[in-house]
Amino acid sequence: MGRDEKVRWGILSTAGIGINHVIPGLLKSPHAEVVAISSRDGGRARAVADRFAIPRAYGSYEALLEDPEIDVVYNPLPNHLHVDFTLAAASKGKHVLCEKPIGITAEDARRLRSVPDGILIGEAFMVRHHPQWKRAREVVRSGELGEIKAIRALFAYHNVEPDNVRNQAEIGGGGLLDIGCYAVTAGRYFFEAAPERALALIDRDPGFGTDRLASVLLDFGRGRQLNFTSATQLVPAQSLEILGPSGRLELEIPFNPPADHHTAIVIDKGESLGGELARREILPACDQYTEQANAFARAIATKEPLEHDVADAIVNMAVLDAIFASERTNSWASVQS
Repeated sequence: MGRDEKVRWGILSTAGIGINHVIPGLLKSPHAEVVAISSRDGGRARAVADRFAIPRAYGSYEALLEDPEIDVVYNPLPNHLHVDFTLAAASKGKHVLCEKPIGITAEDARRLRSVPDGILIGEAFMVRHHPQWKRAREVVRSGELGEIKAIRALFAYHNVEPDNVRNQAEIGGGGLLDIGCYAVTAGRYFFEAAPERALALIDRDPGFGTDRLASVLLDFGRGRQLNFTSATQLVPAQSLEILGPSGRLELEIPFNPPADHHTAIVIDKGESLGGELARREILPACDQYTEQANAFARAIATKEPLEHDVADAIVNMAVLDAIFASERTNSWASVQS
C-alpha cells in the first residue's frame, strides 16, 4: 500500500461509539475510506450504511471479515468478544483497530501475541492522538513542572440501563474496563512508565454486579503516584491534572473533547492559589478519532510499528487485573505484566 492510497475500513457492528464518533472521524480523514459495515441485524447494518453512504452492508460479522477489499477492521464489539474477533480478522490478513479495553484480562489479551507478522493491532485510545495530550506531554518532558510526582484523574457518567453492555458484568461491563482504563493510560502516558502495584476501593451495583464506583491508587515507583476515580452512576464529569514541584498542568475535557471546538491546557506555577496567574494555552479544534485513523494509515503505509502496540495493550490489562486483585484481597496487588 502506497502512502497516497486510502486505507479501506470495515466496521464490525453498529455500536454507538462507531456511529457517533469513529465513523464520522474516519470520513474526515483523507487517508481513510469506509467500505463496509456489519451487524447481526442486516436491516440495521443497511440503515447505518445508508446514513453514511457506506457501499456494503453485511448481516453477520463473519461475512464482513471475508470481504477481500477491506484493509482494516474496526472492532467495537462488547469487551468479551474483542480478542476473538480481532484474531478472526487478523487470520484473514486484516489489520485491526480494537476498542478499548483490548480484552477483559491480561491473559485474554496475551492471545493476541499469536497474530501473524505484518498485521497491525491497535487499541483505540483515541486520546493519545489529541493535540492537548501531545502538548501536555511536551510540557512534562520539558521539565517546566519539575519531575512529575502525582497525577489525578476523574471520569464519571450516569447509566443505570439494565440492557446496556456497560452494566452487564458477565461480558466485561463495569466502570474500570469502560472508563477507568483511560486513567490508567493517562498515568502510563505521562509518567512514561508502568505502575508496580495497585490499591483499590470498589463499590459494586447490587443488581448488575458491575463496579459502579472505584477509587484507585497506582504506585509508579520513585514516589510517583496516580490516583483516580471512575464511576458509572455519578454526575457526568472528567478531569486530569499533572503535578510536579514547580508547577501543575490541567487538561480541560481530557477524554471527550469536542471535535469542533478548541481545547486548552492550564499550566499553573502556584503563584496564586486561585489560579489567576496561570497560563492557559489554547489548542485548535481536532477530531481525535480522525487523528487516530491518520496514525493507523501512516503505520500501514510505512510498514512501521504502531506507537502503542499489542504489548502496550497487554500492560494496560495487567494493571486493570491488579486493580481487581486488590479488590479481592483488600490489599496492595502487584502488576504482573
